[in-house]
Amino acid sequence: MLFVHPSATRPLLGLARSFCLASSLCVCALGIGNSSLLVFAQQPVKTTEQPQSGMGGISSAGTFAPVYDQEKRPITAGGFVDKGTVVFKDVTKAAGLAQWRHVMGTAQKKYILETDGSGVGLIDYDNDGWLDIYLVNGSTYDAIAGRKSPPHAALFHNNRDGTFTDVAAKAGVTNDRWGFGVAIGDFDNDGWPDILVCNFGGNRLYRNNHDGTFTDVAEKAGVVLGNWSDGATWGDYDGDGRLDLFISGYVHYDLSHQPDSDSGEVPFAYCQLHGFKVMCGPRGLPGEPDHLFHNNGDGTFTDVSKKAGVSDPDAYYGFTAIFVDVNNDGKPDLLVANDSEPNFLYINNGDGTFQDQGYISGFALNNEGREIASMGLAVGDYMNNGLVDLLVTDFSDDFKALYHNDGEASFTEIASEAGLAQIPVPFVGWGDGFLDYDNDGWKDVMMINGHVYPQVDEHDWGTTFAQRPLLFHNNRNGKFEYVPPVKGSGLATLTSGRGAAFGDLFNDGKIDVVINPIDGPPVLLRNVNPDHHHWVELKLVGGVNPANGKSSPRDAIGATVYLTANGIRQREDVMSGGSYISSNDQRAHFGLGDATDAGTADIHWPSGAKESIKLPAVDRIYTITESKGITGALCDGKSCNGKSASVKFVPKAAK
Repeated sequence: MLFVHPSATRPLLGLARSFCLASSLCVCALGIGNSSLLVFAQQPVKTTEQPQSGMGGISSAGTFAPVYDQEKRPITAGGFVDKGTVVFKDVTKAAGLAQWRHVMGTAQKKYILETDGSGVGLIDYDNDGWLDIYLVNGSTYDAIAGRKSPPHAALFHNNRDGTFTDVAAKAGVTNDRWGFGVAIGDFDNDGWPDILVCNFGGNRLYRNNHDGTFTDVAEKAGVVLGNWSDGATWGDYDGDGRLDLFISGYVHYDLSHQPDSDSGEVPFAYCQLHGFKVMCGPRGLPGEPDHLFHNNGDGTFTDVSKKAGVSDPDAYYGFTAIFVDVNNDGKPDLLVANDSEPNFLYINNGDGTFQDQGYISGFALNNEGREIASMGLAVGDYMNNGLVDLLVTDFSDDFKALYHNDGEASFTEIASEAGLAQIPVPFVGWGDGFLDYDNDGWKDVMMINGHVYPQVDEHDWGTTFAQRPLLFHNNRNGKFEYVPPVKGSGLATLTSGRGAAFGDLFNDGKIDVVINPIDGPPVLLRNVNPDHHHWVELKLVGGVNPANGKSSPRDAIGATVYLTANGIRQREDVMSGGSYISSNDQRAHFGLGDATDAGTADIHWPSGAKESIKLPAVDRIYTITESKGITGALCDGKSCNGKSASVKFVPKAAK
């Protein structure tokens, strides 16, 4: 399907932006020919002035012509092909996930609190070697007011037979608050993963009790906060061997004074879409600052946001955050995707402080020099050059952003050159990931989509509330090729997607996807790509660096692995947080193509240790413990019967 780009609108958009920059309101509305009217804002506005008629604000490039498929369906819910490679299969019902339902506010989505949705956390909570699924739920106004029982989060235990059982109530992790983001990490270094849930109205920190249950210790830990926390990430920013916690704030929200588009009492309370009032946001609403909590090692945390330089004093609208080393100096830096405002790239100074180099690095804005409605954030080395690149999803009628890492924390936004610009424009993008779905050794791209306005289904506007995922194959030359959805396959599944997590749920070496939609059942897309390529996965366990006595976090968050195999050198980072306010599989996954040699893993541990380990066989999930080498292996989801025990570990200097 040919996408028509209205290039003639660029001068008009430029004039509109110039007017916005000069205007005291800094809010503009622009209609392009016969296309739909979209109200958008160019600069953050924090004001108590009353809005003019029709004022509001969402970030977008402008208004694009609708795209339809050959059957006159909006491309967001069409474009299917009869034949082709089936990459994913929707196994939600067969897996036992379909009975649970996400609920957030009302079906009308009148307020911004109801629209953003919730995340997914992949976690092996019982340490049986199989990933379980934690699905954050929202809430309702009646539940918040105590008039009705709140909807529950789900913890789906992996039964190892392709099915899952919800054990959230037994485990004590139902949350029962208005939930948004989730981050998985072993904050107390006891070898059992814990769960941080971001909420509107007080966060949860579920400590793993080692017996299938959890205890909420957020109040004792000092990380409850209290207004609207959105995304989170764990990382050892100061190198003391303990995971610290960063939480992004979104909007400072008052339930008793919600931004109602009818009352006109709240500045910039609504947008117009095709002349109809719709929820707008977050332009004109007060933001919520971010928080960095230092792990004190005794179950408590200290808020060091201001001291560290990451407090977000202007209170931008923070969504997804990730700790990861972007400049290869061995220290975790901090990325924050902000909605409709410049993104943050905090470079770790190594002394407990950070410096925001968002603008200097090129990550703050897109290639047109403007902020976008950044929602999803994926990190991965899609070029196999040892540098992490960044993928950001945003609103429809705008280009999703691919930031190529040029080295030394410098990025160039090249979505258009890479082939990722045109097709996603009509889609509202949320969760995203770099995943090697065909195990050829090159990271592909997936985007999860869903509109924020249910009203679009009531009109012929060329878009839909429920939308299909997008998949792009890495052509190994810096460009991606669109993978069309085959009818009846997982890529043809329509859902109002929000959070998504990527990981090997069936221990078969293929990356699957779990989607948490808004107001609906989850979606489990099992990877059934017909390739027979080989692979390896590495579960890292932090230990002590014998050279300096420093320790890595027990779950090795912050470690970087370089695998040299099949003539290429791939990179994987152990991260907590990502996609859209979600938490992916923390095992490093490497596709090997047709190679039967598993290659050599060079591991850069958070403690500063560097080890090189020859992997003995392909199609294995290896457990590697710092300074001890391979300490376990799974074959076909089961123990390899001691095969790995005979491997003699000889540490070498890493490259």
